[in-house]
Amino acid sequence: MSYKQRTLDFLEIEWTTYIQRFKRLPELDGMQRVRRQGYDQFRDMLAHILAWWEDVMPVILAIAENREFEKKKYDFDAFNAEAVAKYKGWDETEFLAHFEKSRQKAAADLRSINEAVFDDRRIQGRINGIFIHHAREHLVALSKFLTMDTLEHEWGTYIAKFDASDKKEEFLKKQGAARFEDLLAHAFVWWDEGVAAVKGALKDPAFVYPGPADTNAYNAEIVAKYQGTSEADLRALFEQKRLEMIELVRGLPESAFENPTIEEWLAADVVEHFDEHSI
Repeated sequence: MSYKQRTLDFLEIEWTTYIQRFKRLPELDGMQRVRRQGYDQFRDMLAHILAWWEDVMPVILAIAENREFEKKKYDFDAFNAEAVAKYKGWDETEFLAHFEKSRQKAAADLRSINEAVFDDRRIQGRINGIFIHHAREHLVALSKFLTMDTLEHEWGTYIAKFDASDKKEEFLKKQGAARFEDLLAHAFVWWDEGVAAVKGALKDPAFVYPGPADTNAYNAEIVAKYQGTSEADLRALFEQKRLEMIELVRGLPESAFENPTIEEWLAADVVEHFDEHSI
């Protein structure tokens, strides 16, 4: 898949259903998820997302058209506060319509750009920031699309990105890992837990899977279990498990993501876990 098509998919699939997915959550659950991200209400988070689209899209178009553009140094806290304040007095219906109109315009503008331009790192960095990474950062109700994208495009390039990094030791130290392959084992063993949760909920929608009681002890057990396994074998096992997860998720109906056990486990296991250990 081209980077252009991936970008358009985020705008036409992930962000198209973003508000709808939030609205299906129980009110208290939705409010708690939003407040964990530091916002008083969902529309404040939408205002933050929208403000970044409005600020960065003109720069993306300028780069694509070889035009000059203002190089800004952001005070992120101030920018985000201004975004929330800007739309505070807007009527709810009017604001949501504006959000949707902005999404459609961004998609149309990006569709009009020549595909070769998407290879420009300046464009990729900005697209990743406001459309792709932002979808994971502000995840409030997981979609099948975001789960698949993270497995295919983020976890799928995880080993290659580590191998290409010139800061391997710094990364491993930050992660508290003796070797990179310990992180791979950590990831795929937790995927196994997610698989158990998903399969249990598919059999019984009321199924609740708490997972290991002591997370720290469980993580230590994973490292100990695979301590004698070669790096090559762990890399191969990671890839095998990743492909198995893709097949599992691909076979899920969209409605499966309305089940709290499935949605919460896959959100934590696949999406949030990736950003926790991103390179």
